[in-house]
Amino acid sequence: MKSKTFKKTRLATSLSLVLGVGVVMPAFADDAQEQKAQQAEEKIEVISVTGIRGSLIKSMDTKRSSTGIVDAISAEDIGKFPDTNLAESLQRISGVSIDRVNGEGSKVSVRGFGPDFNLVTLNGRQMPVTTGSRSFDFANISADTISGVEVNKTSFASNPTGGIGSVIDVQTLKPLSAGGEKAVFSAAMVDDKSTEEGSATPELSGLYSTTFNDDKFGVLVSASYQERESGSQQANVGTGWRSFAGSVDNTSGQWGSIPADNQVNRPGPDDIYSVPQTTIYKFEEQQRARTNGQLVLQYAPTDTVTASVDYTYMRNDIDTQYNDVSAWYTYVPSQSIWTDGPVASPLIYSEDYGNNPADLSMGAGDYGVRNESGSLGLNLEWQATDNLKLSFDAHRSEAEFKPNHELGSSNTLSTAAFIRQSAATDFTGDIPLLAVEGGNSVRPSDMVVTGSVFGNSTNKSEIDQYQFDGEYIFENAGSIDFGIAITDVDNHSKSVNVQRNDWGGVGQAGDFDDSFFPAGTIHDKFKGSKGDFSLMPDRDFEVLNTIFFWDFNTVRARAEELYTPDGFVGAGDCGTNFCPSTDYDSDTNRYTLEESQSAYVQYNYEDELSGMPYDVHVGVRYEKTDVTSISAVAAYNGARWVAETEIVLQASGEREFQTQTGDYDYVLPNLNFNIEVVEDVMLRAAYSETIGRPDYVSIQGGTVVATIANRAGGGGSAGNPGLLPLESKNIDLSAEWYYSPASYASIGYFRKDTSNFISNSVVESTIYNIPNPVDGKKYAEAVAAVGNDARDIREWIFENYPDAPGVDVAAGTIDGVAGEDNALVFDINTPSNGSDSEVIDGWEFAVQHAFGETGFGAIANYTMVDSETKYNNFLLQDQAALIGLSDTANAILFYEMDGFQARVAYNWRDQFLNSRGQDTGANPRYTEAYHQIDMSVSYDLPQVEGLTIFVEALNVTDEHIRVHGRAKEQVLNLIESGARYSLGARYSF
Repeated sequence: MKSKTFKKTRLATSLSLVLGVGVVMPAFADDAQEQKAQQAEEKIEVISVTGIRGSLIKSMDTKRSSTGIVDAISAEDIGKFPDTNLAESLQRISGVSIDRVNGEGSKVSVRGFGPDFNLVTLNGRQMPVTTGSRSFDFANISADTISGVEVNKTSFASNPTGGIGSVIDVQTLKPLSAGGEKAVFSAAMVDDKSTEEGSATPELSGLYSTTFNDDKFGVLVSASYQERESGSQQANVGTGWRSFAGSVDNTSGQWGSIPADNQVNRPGPDDIYSVPQTTIYKFEEQQRARTNGQLVLQYAPTDTVTASVDYTYMRNDIDTQYNDVSAWYTYVPSQSIWTDGPVASPLIYSEDYGNNPADLSMGAGDYGVRNESGSLGLNLEWQATDNLKLSFDAHRSEAEFKPNHELGSSNTLSTAAFIRQSAATDFTGDIPLLAVEGGNSVRPSDMVVTGSVFGNSTNKSEIDQYQFDGEYIFENAGSIDFGIAITDVDNHSKSVNVQRNDWGGVGQAGDFDDSFFPAGTIHDKFKGSKGDFSLMPDRDFEVLNTIFFWDFNTVRARAEELYTPDGFVGAGDCGTNFCPSTDYDSDTNRYTLEESQSAYVQYNYEDELSGMPYDVHVGVRYEKTDVTSISAVAAYNGARWVAETEIVLQASGEREFQTQTGDYDYVLPNLNFNIEVVEDVMLRAAYSETIGRPDYVSIQGGTVVATIANRAGGGGSAGNPGLLPLESKNIDLSAEWYYSPASYASIGYFRKDTSNFISNSVVESTIYNIPNPVDGKKYAEAVAAVGNDARDIREWIFENYPDAPGVDVAAGTIDGVAGEDNALVFDINTPSNGSDSEVIDGWEFAVQHAFGETGFGAIANYTMVDSETKYNNFLLQDQAALIGLSDTANAILFYEMDGFQARVAYNWRDQFLNSRGQDTGANPRYTEAYHQIDMSVSYDLPQVEGLTIFVEALNVTDEHIRVHGRAKEQVLNLIESGARYSLGARYSF
């Protein structure tokens, strides 16, 4: 596409030449010969400006010269990006917000559209992902070889589809663009304050680029290695909250509902209320090792032909260990204090277990995963004539998530002491405060091993993409862009679990020496506010402050030794049930192929209107996609009630196979208009139609059910390969004023009319026709005799039906019996397209100002986003509400003078809906408003040219992340991590 022309200042022009804007903006760069001729003709003094100011000018230059609404982040120098994490740099752009994992930027939302609806490309190529979603994880990629990132907020016919919020193009360095010989080496030590057991870790990176044979050949090689040790303290309400209409009480048979009496301010019949499933304190440690590498070879035999071959490698190894302590509520008749309706929540929720003490559970895990990807690409560019330019790009990329630990990609081993006489949680603070009667008197000799799960899962994605593009320039009549593309995306996911269902305990208390269970404390590790049970002054509560930080591997090995009978052959590669399996063909195996073909044409024209330069771009893109899904899932033929809250499905040993297909095609028009109404003032207007494809999990075939049910029934999910994409009709308006070489102000409005929203509908199914042990004659008689308490019901059945079919008193299990018990009902979540449409609109405000020659500068932006449809917390059903919608703001102050650089950055994101489901069903999850302050300081040592020392600090005020349900009191997760500091040096020549 021919770039539009605008009047640059001399400083902007010289900086473009020095800093290589052609690297940052390959889609809009002028021809190299044209640049040289222009430079020679104008005889502009080339001023070498790098650092913060140079980065801002490059980014502003990208924004100003774009043919649509584009924001960019540029490298401050070769090998030096503003942040070590790309997502954390992108969040400085107006309208961009990020999700953090373990305190580090991971995924990106733009203008309220979540990560699945923002397409991330690497040098214009679609990248594979391993999460099952379409969101790219920026934690896997190092910033050291990145020259710039462009966020395209308006669509062009040449843009690949999939980004309703934006198309984000990550651009790497190229040797012929960089020119000459350049090298950068960097080393740093990182101290993450969130870890309790870790230490400072290294970061190393290097880049070398050179050209030879009169700049016809170019080679660039880069590598980086980063270790990080982090941790977190978490307060969770396990699987979530169960919600009911206010008229429902515990006589209704709905598991989890509360009594009509013995409640303070009980919700009324016109209210809804929610009860917690658990209260958990979890302490996690994590070690991460990230390795990146890139090799780029370029050859330009003539001024009109350039060939490039590149290979990019990324690997991220993550090991995790955790300990937790929890109380699972069994929904015996409770005594609670409630907020006012219409959405009522317990301020204090309590249960008393009388003569049947419940378990105080303590779990642990130790597992590892590897995210690994590689991309091999070929690019050919040919300036066939003065008017015709052609390019061909092909790449094969693959990414894989897989186990990286002998004990699996996930695992948990549970122990318990059956000493919990009562339990209560105070939800009036940020952190739920758990009280357990008898909890602080727990002894190591009280602990018994209960259930365990060892899981292995893999997810492999492969992309083959071929793109042919062309540009033809008419004499005094504009230009035309055209192209075709073929993209095949293969996704193959496999998983297998080895599960011991001894949740009622195995062996005896005292099987383990006391040394296996070293005691620790809980609340000194948290900083957030807590309640104090003062709303119930007439009761004494024993606040739980005891946990055993037992070693997973030591206890697992001893349990395997103790509880594996001679000659026993069980599941898992070890044959003892105490390890994972690699027999993926015995469980879930899903394969999805998405084949897309596209073609586009776009006409570009530029001229003047009453002395005002303008350009207009009109295009259309055609997309056709075919989806094929093949699945094999495990089947079940029995259900066993093993403990108060656990009903375990019994595998039949058979598998169900299924093949499903889907297809769709779209014609997507676009129009972009830009005009410089007065010097340095740009107005822009755009209209486009875009699509956002369903995530890969949603289009997988097969029905997968959870292997553990409860008295409320079972759960499961089914994919839908016939899903259609989210559709959006977009209007964008923008005004930009570039009032000095490094300063501008802008205001923008956007509107997106969306339809085809995907939501989950819950279908009740008796799949497999499994007899339900808690829905039959014996169970009904027990409820009539002793009430609704699970332990009392089980004991009554053992006493009155000790020899009945399905009853095993010695093992403490009750099986469903065909012909006597009704079939177990599963709530199957199935995604489908809705008929409703929704308008999302908003405003973006941005200003960037350099205070003359003082060295000081500031950046500020604010984005307001609104939606016609908001999640209604009062409705007990799934709703087509947009995930990730929130206002965002950024403020940055910087100083740069005489080799000294300093920057303070503030980022804020308002509360947003992050999911429409909890493990308990269609119940929302909201991430609360979050802000973070980051700082960096660097100094170029004058004694050694090219040597810079730097200090960086992230989350210096130690902010936490909190997630709640239908009301703020319904906390789901509170995660405290910590600040992160790094000290290092960078040398370049």
